[in-house]
Amino acid sequence: MIRQPNPRSRQKEARDEDLLALIEPLFPRCRGNVVRLQELLSDEYHIEVAYSTLTRLVREARLRTPKRRAGAYHFEPGQEMQHDTSPHHVILGGKSIIAQCAALVLAYSRRLFIQYYPRFTRFEAKWFLTEAVGFMDGACPTCTIDNTSVLVASGSGPDAQIAPEMVAFGKVFGLTFRPHAVGHADRKARVERPFAYVEGNFLAGRTFQDWPDLNAQARAWCQQVANAKPKRALGMSPEAAYVMEKPALIPMPPYIPPVYQSSFRVVDVEAYVTLDTNRYSVPERLIAQTVEVLKYPDRVRVVYQHHQVADHPRLIGRRDGKITAPGHHQPLAKQRAYRGPAAEEQHLMGHTERLDRYVGELKQRAAGRGVARLRRLLHLKRTYPTDAFDAAIEQALHYGLYDLGRLEGLILERVAGDFFQLGDLE
Repeated sequence: MIRQPNPRSRQKEARDEDLLALIEPLFPRCRGNVVRLQELLSDEYHIEVAYSTLTRLVREARLRTPKRRAGAYHFEPGQEMQHDTSPHHVILGGKSIIAQCAALVLAYSRRLFIQYYPRFTRFEAKWFLTEAVGFMDGACPTCTIDNTSVLVASGSGPDAQIAPEMVAFGKVFGLTFRPHAVGHADRKARVERPFAYVEGNFLAGRTFQDWPDLNAQARAWCQQVANAKPKRALGMSPEAAYVMEKPALIPMPPYIPPVYQSSFRVVDVEAYVTLDTNRYSVPERLIAQTVEVLKYPDRVRVVYQHHQVADHPRLIGRRDGKITAPGHHQPLAKQRAYRGPAAEEQHLMGHTERLDRYVGELKQRAAGRGVARLRRLLHLKRTYPTDAFDAAIEQALHYGLYDLGRLEGLILERVAGDFFQLGDLE
């Protein structure tokens, strides 16, 4: 007996074919996101489709690239460590900011160390790696990284050229930086995977006062949580595996050079130097002089002619800040509002009633305390005879004459004959 096709089955197949005709052009627009595909079908075609149905159609139509079988990397103790960075949202000082999380992992024991920075340049890279190697109390000969320009000068993957200053830095600890091939980020999966764990565990529900507080808590979390928790792949905690890996690490060098960055600045007219948009004071005698500014992880030092002239705490994660050290700047000689009569007025007053009146009228017509005019009036009084000066003052008061140039003319009219002894010229 031949079975007839089920009408419902035919309707379902026809409906799936119609849906697939709509899904195929929409799928690239949604970048493979089936949830977004469900929303577009509802918004643009007013078709409501269950999520499970969409995933089935996508799977049957092979719209996604089939997943490839994943392999595994095996590392011996002390063979390799891996380094990478990732941006994270952090609550710092009551504000949500994006901070760069730098991480380093020992590939064998999976021992983790993280720190945060406002930005991640070669200066921060050397700063972080110095602390990370110190945290591990040793280094592996190979440090796998991505193809970031922070460490790579040119090229990519095995053909990449590491920046010369980073090559020299690596020699201090006996390590070599090795970028993975482009598109093979799984090569450093040991350091890639913990970033989600950091965001979901360390940052969840935590707030931080400032950058030192953030990094102090990050270090404590690495010791007390991340490296103390047993891992199924290891069968033990990273801290326990580290005990076995520690003898294989390259020992710490007897001397670790300090991490710093040198730059030259001209001291501005306010006796400050600018570094990373922030200003640091120097002695004001160095205005317009060229000084060397040394940026350390937590300090800023200023050197002039091989002598240190300033030492400040470094402003991290701030813009347009300013630090002034005591003793660097003398108080500016600001004009103060004087009280009481000027010295010139005191010398003029109290001699005659006419002169006192003239001084009062002169002050009313002058700006401020009228010191300049009173000084010239005092000069006239001391220069010419008293009788001529008093007579000229009386005449000037009578006519309301307060131009000191014309007052001197009145005095000269009275002393022209006897004071200067003018005679006939033959």
